[in-house]
Order: sequence, then structure tokens, then C-alpha cells
Amino acid sequence: MGNLPEETGRLVGRRAELAQLARLCGRSRLVTVTGAGGVGKTRLARRVAAELQPSFADGAWWVELSPLRDGSALPYAVAEALALADQTTRPMRKVVAEHLAGRETLLVWDTCEHLVQDCRGFAASLLIAAPGLRILATSRRPLALAAEEVFPLVPLPLPGMDDAAADALVLLADRAAEAVPGFAVTDANRTELAALCRRLEGLPLALELAAARLREMPVAELNKRLDDRYAVLGNTETEDLDADPPWHQALRTAIGWSHQLCTPAERLAWARLSVFAGGFDAEAASEVLADKHLPAQDVPRLLAALVRDSILQWVPTGAGKRYRMLDTLRDYGAFWLRGLGEEEVLRRRHRDHYLARARAADAAWIGPDQVAWYERTVADHANLRVALDHCLAERDGHAALELAGALWFFWYACGFAQEGRHYLDRALALDTAAGPARAKALWTCGHTAINLGDTATSLRLADDFRAAVAGEADASAGCAAAYLEGAALAVHGRPAQAAEVLDAVPHTRPAGGRYDAAWFLLRATRAFVHVLFGQFADALAVAEELCAECARRGETWMRAWGDYLRALAALGLGRAEEAAAHARTALDGKHRLHDSVGIAMTLDVLASAAVASGHTEQAARLLGLAEQIWHTLGTPQMGSPELVTARTACEDTARRLLGNDAYQTAFHAGYDTAPNTGIAEALTPPGTSPHAPVQPGPTG
Repeated sequence: MGNLPEETGRLVGRRAELAQLARLCGRSRLVTVTGAGGVGKTRLARRVAAELQPSFADGAWWVELSPLRDGSALPYAVAEALALADQTTRPMRKVVAEHLAGRETLLVWDTCEHLVQDCRGFAASLLIAAPGLRILATSRRPLALAAEEVFPLVPLPLPGMDDAAADALVLLADRAAEAVPGFAVTDANRTELAALCRRLEGLPLALELAAARLREMPVAELNKRLDDRYAVLGNTETEDLDADPPWHQALRTAIGWSHQLCTPAERLAWARLSVFAGGFDAEAASEVLADKHLPAQDVPRLLAALVRDSILQWVPTGAGKRYRMLDTLRDYGAFWLRGLGEEEVLRRRHRDHYLARARAADAAWIGPDQVAWYERTVADHANLRVALDHCLAERDGHAALELAGALWFFWYACGFAQEGRHYLDRALALDTAAGPARAKALWTCGHTAINLGDTATSLRLADDFRAAVAGEADASAGCAAAYLEGAALAVHGRPAQAAEVLDAVPHTRPAGGRYDAAWFLLRATRAFVHVLFGQFADALAVAEELCAECARRGETWMRAWGDYLRALAALGLGRAEEAAAHARTALDGKHRLHDSVGIAMTLDVLASAAVASGHTEQAARLLGLAEQIWHTLGTPQMGSPELVTARTACEDTARRLLGNDAYQTAFHAGYDTAPNTGIAEALTPPGTSPHAPVQPGPTG
């Protein structure tokens, strides 16, 4: 169990360090691997975590901190790594602590040095709250906690004149063979290779950068160029604390020399690419980098050149081809960008690009490319965070409102409601001027409040939003206001008032507008209110109308809600098999978009349908699987009394039919199943082979 990233490249040497670090993690609850940039802290921590993972009942979880620019985002990054989509108003720090409290877990915090104070405070509180927690951190500086053990990582052992087995030489040869087909250590080149290892003081990143350059020049020429560079910079064997940032001098030399070998355009691209956090795609690179100095048509070639020279890494993902830069190389690029006087200009370009991308995703969300936009937005999460942090740091409240508001679907549909509320509250406080940007942010914040069970806030924001859009000609704004108020009333346990509000607007879908999704949300809420009143035939009619419109648009997310409501209605009408088919269709859609709330709610109704169909053991397993997911969300059944009652009735019936022992066995089997495995099983109708194609449920 866990989310450890795959290893890239063979780990050379480090056997003694691996054993020692594993022993430290066994005896201490906080261990920090320190050392110069490029010494291999991340790779060592990754391997140790993989070896220790089986000894932690609740897994090992990797938290990448280098993309964060603001320490206030730290709890959200940890929650994201743990797949916590908490739907409550509790502070995320408390949510994470409570989740870890009864678990045996290893957290790996990679690259803490720019957030040492935030990491120190959060680690201290987590270690108190969760006795079974261990934290393994990597940082250029210790966290300075009393419980911390520091493991200084030194460079690789260097070769003597005739030593071909030294780890530094083995690594250099291994990476050179990747760059230069047929490369091997020979009697003719061994002396120069050993000298290169000593010149670079065994620093792994420096050796890898050098290996990439061996395709362009022989090792003797490479050594000569490094000697020339050392003559300019001076030669020390420790960190140069006067450098910006304070790199080990050998690494600073190797990076600077690699930088020197780049063309002027490649150097400029390297510097400008440093504004990205995490990964980025070629389109983003072109939009942010390109101007009269770097024509857009040159960007693909520049990216390829930087990948070839190991400055960038090419990463295939579900969201397409993406690139990323190692933290140390990004730091160097950022240093040069500041020197060029371009930092603010590039950060604004970065913000503008991701604002435009958020607007495009918002406009296209209710449509056939929804899943692709979901994958793209999740992949861009780190850059969206950085863009929002930049807006807030520069006190650009208008841009913050626009960006946070356009991302309504990300906060609401993709499981990041807590983080969305964090940014929306700050943006709304920063810019109080009336206008479309503030109205959209109010609506979005109202969404997140409903998701988090904060109905008092959602009702207040519904009033604020109505006032903000009063007099607007956009018909979709009227739908948006009615949905926000009606949904808040329904969740608040006031269905009669909700029905009145929802029925006060025309049932026909407005043509376009800034709130294109509002009609779909409103009709789903109306169907749910029908269910609350036991008006199952009416609920089914509205849900089928919703599904039909979604099918015409090629939409997935709201269609899955429509199928969920069809399942509720069919169950109320006593058509259990039909309800199960609709629920499986809904579950498939929600799973494609990783909508945790939708998945948990759909599993609950599928369990009720299974009980009603006589598949009681399957129902108990489904209840266990759903319980596992609800635990990541904070408030079971979103706090809806009707949904809580339905879930309790299903549990009681299954327990009575199976007997307590058999029920507990099946329930725990579902609870202990990996979510993806459990969902795959749930999508398979009883009596069907898990490998057979799953037939979709009835369609509108």
C-alpha cells in the first residue's frame, strides 16, 4: 500500500547507506537525510522506503514538496498524497493527523529545505497525534526537532588510479553507456574517467551531467574544460555558502559548465522553464517561454536538446508527454532568470497561461473531452497552486478570483474542496470589488461549502451570489443561483423549501452562459429532492432527462450523477436489478474521474440494491469498501440524514440475513481490499466472470 514513485535508473552502490538508513528508520520516528544538492538524497530515500514498505501495515507514502511555494499548502500536499479528499470544514492539518492517528504509516517528505519551519511544526504535531507514524525526510538542512536523527549523505567513493570498481566510476560508466551506444571503460580511457570522477568529487548529479556530454566530446577534452572552469571559480571541497543557492562547489562547477556548453537559446529556455513547478507539457512551455527572443517554433527543438543533455526529464503520463526538471537544476535556472531580470515577467506569463487553461477547462467541462480535461488539470495541479500563490503574494486579488473561480470543477468534482476553500476564502478577502470574477468565486465557494457540509456558509454565499448577479442578462446565472440555494437547503434537511427554489426557474436548459454546468446540477438536485419525498417516478423522469442531455453532450461526470439518481429511484420503485445496473454505470463514470464522494455514494446504493436482489454477502463487501472511502472523506453520507438512514438500514438487513460473524468477515474483506480492485469487482454483476465485459446499465 502506498504511492512510491517508480525508480528511474539503476541505483549504484550505497549498500552501506541503505542498511544504515533502514536501521535509523527502525529506531527513530523522524529521520532526515541531509547533504548537498545532487548527492542522491531523493533516490536513496526512495529505495529505503520501498524496502521498508512491507513493514508498515498502512503503507509508505511519498510527498513531493519541491513544487510548493507557500508553506500553507503543506497539509494539502500531504492529504493529496494520502488520497484524502476530506469533505468537512475541519482544518486540513487536523484531518491528516486524525487519519494517521490509528495507523502504522511511513511518510516520505522529499525536498524540505525551502519549507523547513513549516515542516518542523507539522511533523511535530503529526508525531504526537500518530504513535505509529514514521517520517523520512530529505533536505539540505535538518528540521531541527528533538526527535530527529540526521543522516548526512556524502558523495560516492572515488576511484584510485587503477580502481574500476569504485562507485563513482561505475555510475559514470553506467550513465555514459546510456548516452553513448557501445561506451565502455577501457585501458585507454580509465585514467581520464577516474580523473573526471575525482574532479566532480563523486557527486551523482554532476557525474550524470558529465556523462550526457560524453556524446559530444572525448573524456580528455571534458576534463580539460572542467579544469579551465575550476581555475575561474576556485576549487573547494565543501558547500559554497556564498553561492546562490549554496551548492557544493563541484556541482556548481558541473552545472555551470553544462550551462556553458548550451547554446544561448538553450540557456534562456533553461532559465525560463524554472518558473514551472512539478511537470509541464510542451504547449505550456511554448506559451510561457516564447517571445521575440525565443520563437515558438524553436521550443520543441530546445526541449529535446535539454532532455538530451539531462537538464530536463521526459515523462510519459496519462495526461500525455510531460517534462520535469530536477530541483537543483531548477534552482540554477531560477538564479539565472533573476540575473536576467525576467523573473516577474515569466511568473506573470506562467500565471496567465494557467488562468487561460483553467478558463478553457471550465468552458469545456460539460462536454466530450471532460475526462481529458480532468487528467490534464490534475497533472497541472502543482502549477495551478503556484499560479494562485503568486496572485495572492502579489496581492492581485482579481486574478486570484478569476483563477480560483474558474477551477470550480476541480475543487468540487475532483476531490479538492478543502484546498479550493483555502484559496477562495483568501481571494474573496483580498478583492471585494463587485463584478463577474467575484460572482463566479462566490458561486464556487458556495459549491465547496456544500461539499464540506457547511450549509450555513453555503446559504449565506447563495444570498451573496444572488445579489452579485442581480440584473444580469445571463440566464445561466439564474440557474446557478437556484441550484446553489436549493442544494444547500436540501443538504440542510429542508427539502420543501429546496423544491420551491428549484422550481422557480424554467426547466429548459439556458443556451450557454458563464454557468453552463448550473442547469445539470440543478436538475440533479431536483431529482434528489423528489427521492427525499418518496416521489420515485418523478425522480426517475428528471434523472432520465438529465442523462439524455448528458449523453447528447458526451459528458461523464453529471451523467454519472444522473445514473446514481436513477439507481435511487429504481430502488424506491422496487426494481432492484435495474437499480444495480444503473449504480454500476454511475460507479464506472465516477471512477474514471476519481470522484471519491460519487464513488462512496454509489457504492452505498449498489450495496442496497445487492441486498434487495438477494446478494447479501456482496452487499456486505460493498459496504466495507464504501466505508474505507468514506473514511477519507470525513463526513459519512455527506451528513445527509436520509442517506445515513438508508445506509444504516442496508447494514442492519445484511447483518440480520448473514449473521453477525459472516457479515463482519465479508465487511472487513471489502474494507481491506485496495480501492481499485474493489471497484473492479463491484462493476462486475454477480454471477459474471470478473474478466468478462461488463454490460452498461440502461441508458436514457
